[in-house]
Amino acid sequence: MNYAQLIRAVAVSTALLCVGGNVHAQWKPTKTVDMIVHTGPGGGSDLLARAIATMMEKEKLLPVRMQVLNRAGGNGAVAAAAIAERKDDPHTIGLVTSVWIAGPLTSSEAKVTLHDLKPVAGLLLDPAVFAVRADSPYKTLRDFIEAAKAQPGQLKQSGGSVTSRDNIIRQSLQHATGARWAFVSFPGGGERVAALLGGHVDIMVIEPQEAGEQVRAGKMRVLAQLSDRPLPGYPGVPTLKEAGYDVKATPQIRAVVAPPGVSNEVVAYWEDLFAKLRATPSWKKYVEDNQLEDHFTNSADLSKMIKQIEDELRTQYQAAGIKLVR
Repeated sequence: MNYAQLIRAVAVSTALLCVGGNVHAQWKPTKTVDMIVHTGPGGGSDLLARAIATMMEKEKLLPVRMQVLNRAGGNGAVAAAAIAERKDDPHTIGLVTSVWIAGPLTSSEAKVTLHDLKPVAGLLLDPAVFAVRADSPYKTLRDFIEAAKAQPGQLKQSGGSVTSRDNIIRQSLQHATGARWAFVSFPGGGERVAALLGGHVDIMVIEPQEAGEQVRAGKMRVLAQLSDRPLPGYPGVPTLKEAGYDVKATPQIRAVVAPPGVSNEVVAYWEDLFAKLRATPSWKKYVEDNQLEDHFTNSADLSKMIKQIEDELRTQYQAAGIKLVR
């Protein structure tokens, strides 16, 4: 082959590669992306979703606009159904929490589970803390538990539903220690805090950021962390294990899913996009400011994690006497 023939061969090969590249070009969104959340405006998932949309724009990661759609109701059931109805729409994603795993286990109204949706990526783990009023006589978690042993059923904890992390960790601690205290359920976080600050209950499980605001205001004291690793915002406050209680707090995840019919190529695009977001200064600052645990997992690992959490919750609910429907 002479030089001219070589040049022609290279040109043909390059053209074929270009054609192949066009045929297999990576999918990208071409219109506004809807991120569906299960909370109303101001809820935890709503705030995170809006922060993600802002960070995507600031870091110039997404070629189109992202908007948040609130589909509240049924502890995630309404939002899960809304995503499933989008079927193969690649411009729809959902921001989910462990509530989406817990709900279908105990509610027959939940027709769609996370197994019916496409896992995309895990983003965060939500730690929590045990907190009491600043003027509480309980200086440590052991103080509270010993008092609960001495006064069975007299002390009270505010929380969400009986299937929430608040109640499950209470059940686990009671099982491990023999202590007994009551659980008072409230529909909203603000009501749970008000019950504690008003002296109607003695202790609560609360998110670190919200607890920090109350601690700085001189209204709360934090006794222990529900986290595998100590939170930087609470130096000197022990984890449950460090406090002497080797009980498992089921992970509270925040993750992204897609409608059931989207292609693997679409899933790969979103997985890669959120991996890029995780590396940005905006994301790192958000995680630090909100006392969250960065915990990125790819699609395959997220699927395994969902199954693991589901199995753990099923065991915990059975031990607590909570009726399961699945």
